[in-house]
Amino acid sequence: MKLEKVVTGVYFLPGEDEFMPDSHVYLIGEPDSHDLTLVDAGLFGKGKKKVQALKDAGIELKDIKRIIMTHTHLDHIGALKEIKERIPNLELWVHRLEAEQLESGDERTVYGMEMFRQMFQMQFGIRPGEFRFKVDRKLEGGEDLNLGGMKWRVIHVPGHSMGSIALYNPHKMILISGDVVYADYSIGRFDLFGASGEKLKESLYLLARLKVRILLPGHNRIVKNVEHDYILKTATQWEPYLV
Repeated sequence: MKLEKVVTGVYFLPGEDEFMPDSHVYLIGEPDSHDLTLVDAGLFGKGKKKVQALKDAGIELKDIKRIIMTHTHLDHIGALKEIKERIPNLELWVHRLEAEQLESGDERTVYGMEMFRQMFQMQFGIRPGEFRFKVDRKLEGGEDLNLGGMKWRVIHVPGHSMGSIALYNPHKMILISGDVVYADYSIGRFDLFGASGEKLKESLYLLARLKVRILLPGHNRIVKNVEHDYILKTATQWEPYLV
């Protein structure tokens, strides 16, 4: 696992898929700002390796101030506890709808469905209550954040999950899309707890209004030089199924 540069101020750790998907982790912030942000944590059991990759890249862990979750499915939040153990002062920022679940110990969004809860707890030895966290900032969508000298807009994009968010940098036209839209005209599933095909359709059309040059999804390949109407084409292709 190696930290890779996308552009100055944006780096990513590619997920390492095994039995189940492991999300990408993004690191954002100007290198000399000493105010860095992680986006997503990745799969349960991957945290130690991800932190080591950051250290190997010369990142000072004390410069990483917060982690923002695009959403709280297991493949994105699973490694959070491991990462927070190694970066103790790391703040957790999550959309309010899923932040309230994390703080109350409601793990339905984490697992998505009961079958997955049983399977993952057996596979990984996860105990009930493992994903109860204090959230330091509850996001709503619409916030303009200054993160390490870079401006990022928080966009609430429900559908894959109720509290999914995307992060958009208008200056460099970068979209961190979580599991809403991927490369190759793919989108996130919409059959899990709190998901909605209709809301996912609305979210895709919302993102289609943005000027996006670089697409950084939660899984699969990242895309540079995105076609100007790529998200619109994706939304149109999937619209008949998003009901």
